[in-house]
Amino acid sequence: MSWMLIATPPLRTVEQFDAVTADAGTPEGMKGRWCGRTENGDLRVVTLWTSREDAERFLSERLGPAFARLLGPEPAGRPEVLGLEVLRSWVPTPVG
Repeated sequence: MSWMLIATPPLRTVEQFDAVTADAGTPEGMKGRWCGRTENGDLRVVTLWTSREDAERFLSERLGPAFARLLGPEPAGRPEVLGLEVLRSWVPTPVG
């Protein structure tokens, strides 16, 4: 079953996001990733995964260490993460 994560990372800029994701490398099992900014300026990251296990493995083995390397062992706040089992999805079918 697909798994979705919605996260509020302890990052202030898109450049920090780019640096952390580059350092963490290409995630196995990730189907897509989106980064945006809320009206109050906070970054949000939405990811779609093949499975919950793929997401959790990436967070603990790759993303956590990338945060520690680039932002220090205790960055400004811990990421807030909401995990959701995907029950329904819709993807437009390309024409042509």
